[in-house]
Amino acid sequence: MRRLSPSRAVLLVARREFLGKVRTRSFVIGTVVIVAVIAGFALLQTVLFDQASSSTVGLSGQSTVLAEPLRDTAKAFGRDISTVDVTDPAKAEEDVRNGDLDVLITGAPDALRVVVKENLNNELQNALDAIVKQQVLNAQLAEAGLDPNVVARNIAAARVTVVELAPEDSQQGQRLVIGLVIAALLYYSLLVYGMMVAQGVVEEKSSRVVEILLATLRPWQLLLGKVMGLGAVGLVQLLVIGGVGLGVGSVTGAVDVPGVAGGALATGVLWYLLGFFLYATVFAAAASLVSRQEELQSVITPISTVIIVAFVVGINLLIADPSGTTVTVLSMLPPFAPILMPGRMAIGVAPLWQVLLSIVLAIGAVGAMTWLGGKVYSNAVLRSGSRVKLRDALR
Repeated sequence: MRRLSPSRAVLLVARREFLGKVRTRSFVIGTVVIVAVIAGFALLQTVLFDQASSSTVGLSGQSTVLAEPLRDTAKAFGRDISTVDVTDPAKAEEDVRNGDLDVLITGAPDALRVVVKENLNNELQNALDAIVKQQVLNAQLAEAGLDPNVVARNIAAARVTVVELAPEDSQQGQRLVIGLVIAALLYYSLLVYGMMVAQGVVEEKSSRVVEILLATLRPWQLLLGKVMGLGAVGLVQLLVIGGVGLGVGSVTGAVDVPGVAGGALATGVLWYLLGFFLYATVFAAAASLVSRQEELQSVITPISTVIIVAFVVGINLLIADPSGTTVTVLSMLPPFAPILMPGRMAIGVAPLWQVLLSIVLAIGAVGAMTWLGGKVYSNAVLRSGSRVKLRDALR
């Protein structure tokens, strides 16, 4: 019988693991559900934002002349409004009470009466106040023999000179959201698929399938193939979810910086690969120490805890101060880098030297953990029965 080459053996195992997972209903349904939730959330936020930032205003009597200046002034205050002429103020007031009309305005331009159901939006209030004050000012200027238009032009031409020593990034908010989303996706992928590797190891060990596989494969080939196959499954799901999220965000306008989001997704792929190989090997090595699914949680909890702590602490630090010393140091350390560094890169606060250093450290950690995890896996995977002690597996 011809022995398989190492590379072919690894690829066959990886193909088996990959196809075995992507063809399952749970993978397809889970991915579709996540994509649907992301798309639905983005659409809901867009609808709610549009509703919250727009109003329908009814104008009656002399106030109808204010339709255009009211729309322009409200827009300057960040409010989009549509105006309708009202011929029956009593019916329009009833429409306000029923919610069919947001605001009803009656009266002379310098003495407006505003009717709302509960309270008047601050932006619209400011716009109306500005219009009323301008009407009063125009009247006073006319009485003094001055041309209100000339005075308005002179006022509009007056400017101050602003010198920005450290200009604020207008896209900072968008960058922060993108960074947090990438961190959350990586957290989900590393935790879920790392645990999937561990469950697969225990399942093969408890059913003694691993004994059959190791009759033709070396332990490191089986381990590497399993990690590569399941890692590819997680990568496919990450790309699908991230790609759909980016597309929906761009179409709905929820993401105004698609270039930043696309770059964040690309760096997210890099850090997923580094993080997955780092954690998945450790998950597999830990799982090889036990022979039953009931015992699995006790050996993988410390690993899961590191990922959870990295995510929870990292999210809070990214929101509070993404350039702070604590988050900067943690983002360069291998256990935390796969979640924190791509988030800081998306926000735009990670210098190139920090990114390169974190990548070098992560690659070094992957090599060390692969060697160590492979040794534990090779020494423990064929031992059944009671839990194998770590020091025995390291001998």
